[in-house]
Amino acid sequence: MTAMPERMTHVPMVVRVFDPLARRLLNLGLPMGPNTILTVRGRKTGLPRQFAVAVTELDGRRWVVGTFGEANWVRNLRSAGTATIRRAGRDVPVAARELPGPEAVAFMRDVLPEYIRRLPAPVRLFIGLFLRLTAHEVLDDPAAAARTRPVFELQDQPEP
Repeated sequence: MTAMPERMTHVPMVVRVFDPLARRLLNLGLPMGPNTILTVRGRKTGLPRQFAVAVTELDGRRWVVGTFGEANWVRNLRSAGTATIRRAGRDVPVAARELPGPEAVAFMRDVLPEYIRRLPAPVRLFIGLFLRLTAHEVLDDPAAAARTRPVFELQDQPEP
């Protein structure tokens, strides 16, 4: 759970505007590609906070990327170490492990492109365009992307 000081925090306006709508739609059960609801305890208040995030699932493993750097959900997840994600209409408790530098680079270089390659064409095109417009380093420079975008592996936890 390492915080890197050079990580940026810049969420594009379109994401800030769209996020409340995405959360509402996801909470209603509307499928939105790899997006889901992440509920994590706030690091200051201890209250549950919900965020719409994209979950990368490949070969039985699951990750979430702080595409825009040190966003609030990233800092909360790093602090809490656990969260829930909405899967098939139910909340699944998960443990979150932040990947250290070399593992984050490997994820950006190997896992994420393979995940995107396996998506249905319309979703793949949308995600490719979204990343080109908002976070091109993710596609063009995995090492730079890993330095500025935290990656967490999520593992299912038993129900409390």
